[in-house]
Amino acid sequence: MLEVLIPAIDRWSGRIGARQQDTSAHLTLGDQGEEAAYFHLRKKGCMVVARRWRSSRQPGDLDLVCWEGETLCFVEVKTRSRFDVATAESAVDADKRRMIRRMARLYLSGLREQPKHVRFDIVSVYFNDTATAELRMIPNAFGWTEPAHRWN
Repeated sequence: MLEVLIPAIDRWSGRIGARQQDTSAHLTLGDQGEEAAYFHLRKKGCMVVARRWRSSRQPGDLDLVCWEGETLCFVEVKTRSRFDVATAESAVDADKRRMIRRMARLYLSGLREQPKHVRFDIVSVYFNDTATAELRMIPNAFGWTEPAHRWN
């Protein structure tokens, strides 16, 4: 019910309606994907504690930050309007992962107590039509370090 109510209230209040006029279609689609991922995580029992978290010390943002039990999850959401040759999660390249790790360190530095476990997840959201979203969750999609590259 909240999935329908919150976007309706946002449109009614003009908060999203004004933004949609000023932004391109892919940004609007991204917002819809983040909203779908947010509700998906809540249904799974995750406690979402931050959305689009930013720091003045670094460029970038964390799409969603949530607790799943004792694990703090940094969730990157990628949204597509259709299935293309490349998957949505393939857009989370090495540079994007580096930025997410930097932002995660900044987020963690602001906590009084450090979590026992930290995980980096990717949620791919595909809108095949305007009403329904298909979500693919990749828990622990990457870690704090990248594997060393070997050149042959």
